[in-house]
Amino acid sequence: MKIINKKSEKSLIDQFIGDFKKDYLRKKKQNKRLSFVLTGGKSPIKLYRKLAQINIDWNIIDLFWGDERYVSHQSRNSNFKLAFNEFIKKIEIDKKNIFPIKTDKSISKCSADYSKEIKKYFKYKKINFDYCLLGMGKDGHIASIFPNSEILYDRFIAKPVTRRDFKRITLSLNVINNSKKILLWLNNKSKSKIYFKINKEGKKIPVNNLDNRKTTIYKIN
Repeated sequence: MKIINKKSEKSLIDQFIGDFKKDYLRKKKQNKRLSFVLTGGKSPIKLYRKLAQINIDWNIIDLFWGDERYVSHQSRNSNFKLAFNEFIKKIEIDKKNIFPIKTDKSISKCSADYSKEIKKYFKYKKINFDYCLLGMGKDGHIASIFPNSEILYDRFIAKPVTRRDFKRITLSLNVINNSKKILLWLNNKSKSKIYFKINKEGKKIPVNNLDNRKTTIYKIN
């Protein structure tokens, strides 16, 4: 596992942007596309704003989501809405490059549809996103995979999750770990301390199940 330590969120964002640009330029040189799984929550807001300012061809990049609350995309609780307002609407990108988790049908149908869409994107071969950006909850959850979850080790693409606050749709840990690069975004000292505390609590905590060979932790000292 690679750990990048910085003293401020600004420095952490600058590091991420620099790393992202290198991977983007490599893909562009190879005439390939870059698949990028976005995370929800408030932690990536400043990162999204900075990403929106960089001068690259966003049309060789395809955007996906690691999870979504089963609410309207117009809801303030929607992960899509947050990413759209803080990032996507500020860049020049074709709509066909944006793959949100839809919430306009039954939750089981929306989950199945997203699974099919991802399978089709990867031409029914191995699902391996280039970039999977993850935040982390205080309990160590990633995407919408929570501690002691029955689906922690289940092999699926996208699946409904029922919680007290919201029903959700999440990618699986298996799909996340198949990504070429997993980027854990710990953008304040509090989250960094929580991570290293729960890291000792074993495999029941989802964040402790990330593939160490592919994971980079961006954290504040």
